[in-house]
Amino acid sequence: MSAAARLAGLFTRRNRAFRRLVLADQLRFTTGFIRPVANGTSERAEAAVLWLLRAQDRSGDRGASMGYYPLDPEARDGWMPSYPETTGYIIQTLLAYAERTGRREIVDRAMEMARWEIGIQMPDGSVMGGHLRPPEERRPAAFNTGMVLQGWTAAYRATGDAAVLGAARRAADWLVADLDDEGYYRTHGAMVPHAPVKTYSSLCSWALFRFGEDTGEDRYKAAAVRNIAATLRQQRPSGWFANNCLTHPKTPLLHTIGYTLQGVLEVGILSGEARFVEAARRGATPLLARISGKGFVPGRFREDWTPAVRWSCLTGNAQLAVVCFRLFEVTREKAFLDAANRLTNLLKALQRMGTGDDGIDGAIAGSFPIFGGYMTAGFPNWATKYLVDALLAQERAR
Repeated sequence: MSAAARLAGLFTRRNRAFRRLVLADQLRFTTGFIRPVANGTSERAEAAVLWLLRAQDRSGDRGASMGYYPLDPEARDGWMPSYPETTGYIIQTLLAYAERTGRREIVDRAMEMARWEIGIQMPDGSVMGGHLRPPEERRPAAFNTGMVLQGWTAAYRATGDAAVLGAARRAADWLVADLDDEGYYRTHGAMVPHAPVKTYSSLCSWALFRFGEDTGEDRYKAAAVRNIAATLRQQRPSGWFANNCLTHPKTPLLHTIGYTLQGVLEVGILSGEARFVEAARRGATPLLARISGKGFVPGRFREDWTPAVRWSCLTGNAQLAVVCFRLFEVTREKAFLDAANRLTNLLKALQRMGTGDDGIDGAIAGSFPIFGGYMTAGFPNWATKYLVDALLAQERAR
């Protein structure tokens, strides 16, 4: 659905309450009148997790709804169908939250998602691209397969479930077979414009390495390291990564920049490859200067790290916060901790609380302002997933 169509839908009687929210959001963006929230981290994490569980309840099939899009005619009461890719890595977030809080019922909910993913896994071991669709319309995608593998590795570690391990092995074998001679994943799915390299797919290698740890089989770890080594060939001297966006490789989203940084960094930490950690550090450092005092950062960047847009991609903000918290843990450089806290404290200010709308309370939007260029006028589930990750990392840092 186009941004223009969403804008037209905003001015209908049934969307009056959402229209007020949008106008208030635009006013905050225009005036810059936002007060970052330093406290209340655990309460906000709880609200965000409850929103993710509502996304599961509203899906109707125990996957997680793609998100809340009140202006989209394809949505049922504002909620979109289940989204296999992001349901996969939401599993990991819910289990991390359950471990932190001791909430067994959240483990059960995460395992419902893991079993749902097993039920829709493609016969060759891959995971379909895009949202849930009939079997004859499903097409494999490496990135989606890696994100679900991430959830399955977390689910196996939490429960030892043999069925989860079997599904994870099929996915991991498919990913290894998908690597080309240069070390890049080849299959990007029908929804993504063709390109020989999609650098952000490096995040799959974090899951692949973890699976190698789970099984004690070094071939999975070796494949992950080979892919990250290939990813580093896409990095420019400035730290910027080429071919690093779904649609605009010359001005990649902070969202896909975040995917790449996290994949490179986490495989570097697990493998002990210092050059990977340093590559992530070089990729994140130029962004520190682009984060305002209040924690605002633009949503797309050119190769010289100049902003390409004025709006902010909130998913990318949360991902960058997570990467910066991790870099602080590894390097002890306080600039990363300061940046991570600024990003997270602004996200807390932009998290919707107390609106009375169960599609909004606890969530963050795709963009700030909400009619910005990423996931326009919606609350994608992955934005709130990464918000929880950032909040858990902030608690850990404190």
